[in-house]
Amino acid sequence: MLFNSALFLYVFLPVVVLGYYAARARGGYAQAEAWLLAASLLFYASWDIRYLPLLLGSIAINYRLGQSLRRQPCRRWLAAGVALNLALLGFYKYADFFLGEVNALAGTAYPLLGVILPLGLSFITFQQIAYLVDRFRGQSRGDEGWLRYALFVTFFPQLVAGPIVQHREIIPQLAALARPTPGWPLGFATGLFIFSVGLFKKVVIADRLAPWADRAFADAAALGFFDAWTAALAYTLQIYFDFSAYSDMAVGLGLLFGLRLPLNFLSPYQAVTISDFWRRWHITLGRFLRDYLYIPLGGNRQRLARTLLALAITMLLGGLWHGAAWTFVAWGGLHGAYLVVYHLWRRGRWRLPRPLAWALTFIAVVFAWVLFRADSFAAAWHLWGAMLGLHGLDLPNTLRPMLGFLGEAVAWSTPRQANGLEMLILLPLLVFVATQPNVHDRAAGFQPTWRWGMTTFGAAAAAVVLLGQPTTFIYWAF
Repeated sequence: MLFNSALFLYVFLPVVVLGYYAARARGGYAQAEAWLLAASLLFYASWDIRYLPLLLGSIAINYRLGQSLRRQPCRRWLAAGVALNLALLGFYKYADFFLGEVNALAGTAYPLLGVILPLGLSFITFQQIAYLVDRFRGQSRGDEGWLRYALFVTFFPQLVAGPIVQHREIIPQLAALARPTPGWPLGFATGLFIFSVGLFKKVVIADRLAPWADRAFADAAALGFFDAWTAALAYTLQIYFDFSAYSDMAVGLGLLFGLRLPLNFLSPYQAVTISDFWRRWHITLGRFLRDYLYIPLGGNRQRLARTLLALAITMLLGGLWHGAAWTFVAWGGLHGAYLVVYHLWRRGRWRLPRPLAWALTFIAVVFAWVLFRADSFAAAWHLWGAMLGLHGLDLPNTLRPMLGFLGEAVAWSTPRQANGLEMLILLPLLVFVATQPNVHDRAAGFQPTWRWGMTTFGAAAAAVVLLGQPTTFIYWAF
């Protein structure tokens, strides 16, 4: 069930919201929690009910381990819990990948297992590992009970693609909701506004950009200069609006139930350094990698070489987390190299003018997205070459007259994919995301007025009109 599907919007969400507040109105917050848990499990089961026992079993084991670690911190129990979670993720996400690599390298013919990655397992795994580590460190105290812990893990707005929430962020909020919450209508209305904007981003923008990127990347070897830049920018903006849409919708849905989920997306294309980009893109994943991988590896507390090695390892594993393909690992490694260069640059206390710093950061991110999206290294290499003009320059006929005599003097070929009109949409979108406040900045001033109401209604109505066949979010695949 997708957030942008008619079933979710017209049936599931209204029924869950009404049932939740009906239970609370009767003074039964335990019943309201149970209702939310049941709805979240139904949401998960609607994808493939066969994996529901796996989810419940994982929750039960991690809860028991967490309670044991709360009573008596034990490094062996922690190691066993982390290993169990990683083994589960490794089997479903990487077993066939590594079997295929073994077959290719050793000339063997081991049959692939054909396992399917359960929805949201990557996010659930990190969430529960963080819970166990925090229990071991004594950062999460008290016994929240199995039902509340299960709701913390499965809460449907963040179940599939994040944010990766921490126990100490959500459990106190769930406990506080058992008491009357004055001012909740304003939070509810704010949630509707944020959710509607996210729905608009997904349906009206991201899904309209997807065909441009898909068509071009499917024929990467044939792309010239203009086609390659059109493809790269189309995907750069598609993944921006797609992931920010999901992140906004998750936060908005949380507010409908009185819960503030952590921000996961904060204008990353306004970043002026690559480090700044990672503080804005997939914020909760970056936080997890920093707190549970980078810092334990030494972080900034060790010698320079150790710090740089920790950066590289963290980003390589972050790339592998995104998918079972060497292109994802290389994408993580490329961002690791970016961060290493930035770290060394910063030690030299050099500074660039802000516009130049932004341009370099953005171009670096765009080139990395090519590797992230490409089906193979060969496709990525050709696209990079085309973007650098190594395969010649081209200009669409629709734009050639605008250059006057230059359009006739230069022997440019006509692009195969783009007609020039795409850039008239892509460049204004880029200017918008690079300069304008994000929805959360705007929502900070939300008031129950006609202006805000019409904005919310307009965003939702435009999305509903264009709803059509719902498409999955890009990060659902990870």
